[in-house]
Amino acid sequence: MKLIYDNFDTPMGEMTAVFMEDALVHLDFSDCPQRVKRHLQGCFPGHEKTNKTNPQQIRGRMGKYFKGDKDAFKDLKLNTGGTKFQQSVWHALQAIPYGKTLSYAELARDIRNPKAVRAVGSANGCNPISIIIPCHRVIGKDGSLTGYAGGINRKQALLELEGVL
Repeated sequence: MKLIYDNFDTPMGEMTAVFMEDALVHLDFSDCPQRVKRHLQGCFPGHEKTNKTNPQQIRGRMGKYFKGDKDAFKDLKLNTGGTKFQQSVWHALQAIPYGKTLSYAELARDIRNPKAVRAVGSANGCNPISIIIPCHRVIGKDGSLTGYAGGINRKQALLELEGVL
């Protein structure tokens, strides 16, 4: 199986996008290489790596997002892998509107599992497609900026970009 990698600069640092055929399977900041490696080895063991510049127009889409385009990722095909529970959390994350936030408890309620707040947090932390699956929109019950694999500074910057802060 062949995975297509592209590294590119964004206003918040270099990112790595990984595609399988026409679907995005991973997007993360390049300074988080262990997350990329762990996810791809777990979901696609023994994959062959190839490089390609700008598959599925990912660079332009990211550029549009960073300029405030709420629809920059419309029609981009995603393939997250993950467990059924993780997929339910990641699907719920995609329903959080641009410029809005939810707490972990609210997200657990949205997936009809209100007691699974910690499990929701764990699934949120395993999100393989940063920004597009907007795990940065999940905050603490008290409104605090908690946990973000890309760093709290980036989470704050993403929320500022989206007009939340």
